[in-house]
Amino acid sequence: MYASVASATVVGVDAVRVTVEVLVSGGLPSFTIVGLPGAAVQESRERVRAALKRLGRPLPPSRVTVNLAPADVRKDGPAFDLPIALGLLAAAGAVPAARLAGHLAFGELALDGTLRPVRGAVSVAVEALAGGLALLCAPANAAEAAAVPGVDALAPRTLAEAVEHLRGRRTLRPVAAPPAGAPPEPLDLADVRGQELGKRLLEVAAAGRHNALLTGPPGAGKTMLATRLPGLLPPLDTRSAVEVGRVYSAAGLSRGPGLDLTPPFRAPHHSGSEAGIVGGGSAVRPGEASLAHLGVLFLDEAPEFARPVLEALRQPLESGVIVISRASGAVALPARFQLVAARNPCPCGRALDDDPTSCTCSQSDRLRYASRLSGPLLDRVDLHLVVPRLTRDELLAAPPGEPSAVVAARVAAARRVALERQGCLNADLAGAELRRLALPAGEGASLLRDLVDRLHLTGRGFDRLLRVARTVADLAGAASVGPEHLAEAAAFRV
Repeated sequence: MYASVASATVVGVDAVRVTVEVLVSGGLPSFTIVGLPGAAVQESRERVRAALKRLGRPLPPSRVTVNLAPADVRKDGPAFDLPIALGLLAAAGAVPAARLAGHLAFGELALDGTLRPVRGAVSVAVEALAGGLALLCAPANAAEAAAVPGVDALAPRTLAEAVEHLRGRRTLRPVAAPPAGAPPEPLDLADVRGQELGKRLLEVAAAGRHNALLTGPPGAGKTMLATRLPGLLPPLDTRSAVEVGRVYSAAGLSRGPGLDLTPPFRAPHHSGSEAGIVGGGSAVRPGEASLAHLGVLFLDEAPEFARPVLEALRQPLESGVIVISRASGAVALPARFQLVAARNPCPCGRALDDDPTSCTCSQSDRLRYASRLSGPLLDRVDLHLVVPRLTRDELLAAPPGEPSAVVAARVAAARRVALERQGCLNADLAGAELRRLALPAGEGASLLRDLVDRLHLTGRGFDRLLRVARTVADLAGAASVGPEHLAEAAAFRV
C-alpha cells in the first residue's frame, strides 16, 4: 500500500517542496523514516503512532517506510507529523488520495491528535500558493499564512478534523486574513531639541535609504535620533510586507495579526553572537540583520560589537543578501536593511568636550577604539555626522522641531520621484545609470574633482557620494545635481 502527500521544509527563509511517500508492506513490524531527516523528524514516529491510536486507527503490524523527497535536502522540525499521519491513513484507504492531492500538509501533532503550530508558515503558504494547493495546518499557522494574498489556509484543530474534511464529511473553510493591528505610534522627531544637522541627516537617510554613522559623547542624542528614523519611512507595500513576514515566520517570530506594513526596526545588544546578529546555526535561521530586512538595523555602541559580527555585515550592505555557507551547501538570507550605527568618540566618551583635560583616554586608546570599525565597513556608510552635546540654551529653551509627519511627507515625495525616474531608491543606483543621473556639470564637476582629492575617495566612496547628492537634489526638487547638493553630501562624508 502506497500514498504520497505534499509538504514543505523551510531552508533559511525559503520553503522547499517535499513529497512525503508512505509505503506499508509485509515484513516484521517497523517504522523507518528516510530522506535526510533531523532528530525532530525521527521523533515523529512516536507522535504519529500516538495520534493515530487516539483516532482509533493504530498502525498496522507491518513494515512502514516513509521517504521524504528530495532526499538530499535536510529536513528539520516537527512539521512532517501531519503529512506522515495523513499518508499512512491514505495508504490504508481511510483518506481519499484524490482529495489529498489538492492539499499541502504542514504541522506538528500532539499525542492526543491536536495540531500545533510550527515555524515557517508564511514561507510554506507562498509555496502552496505557487503550486495551486490548499494549505492544511494548525489554526495559529493558518491565521499567519492567511496574510499571504490568495492562499487557501485551512485550519483543522485536530487530526480527526483534517480526516473528516478530506473524506468530505466536513468542509473546512479558508481562514480569512485577520485585520492588521494598529501600528504603534512612532516616536516623533519634534521631541528632539537642537541637533538640526542630525535631523537633516535622518531626512536624507530616509529619502534615499542611506546608511548612517553617528559619533558623539554619551547623552548627546544619538539613540534618540536613530529611534526616530522609522517614523520617517513610508509603509511597506503588500509584496514587501509578505517578504518581511516570511523572514519573521522562518525565525519563529510574529509581527502581529494580519499583514504588518510597518518597516521593521531592530536594535540588538552589542553582546549578540555572530549567529544571532547575522544568522546561522545547525539549521540556518535568520538573525537580526535579516529581521531588519526592508527596515532599519540600529547598532548602538557599534565598536562594542564583536569584530567578526561587524565584518560579516559588509556583504549585506553591498548586496542585500547574507550567504551562510555550510559543508552541505549555502543558504541565502535576505538582508536589505538600512544601517544606523552610533559610537562614542573615545572609550570614555569625552574626547569632543571643550575641556581637553576631561578625556582620560590615551592616544593609543583612542586609536584602538576607532579601529574597531574597519575602513572597509566605514566606506560602506554613506552619511557620517558628529553629534555634539547640547548647549545650555538648547537644553533650556530650544524650540521643538518639525514633527515626523511633516518630514515624512517630504521623504515620501522624494522617494516617489526616484522610483518614477529609475525604478529604485537612490541607494541602489549603480554603474552608468548612477553617473547619468548624479554626475554634475559645470561648477559642480569642478567641485567634484576637488572633493575626490580632499576626501581621498575610493571608488565605492565616490559612488556613495553621488547617491547622497542625488537624494539631496530630490529633496530640493531639483532635476539635476548641483554644486550645493554635492557640497551637502560631502559634508556628510567627513
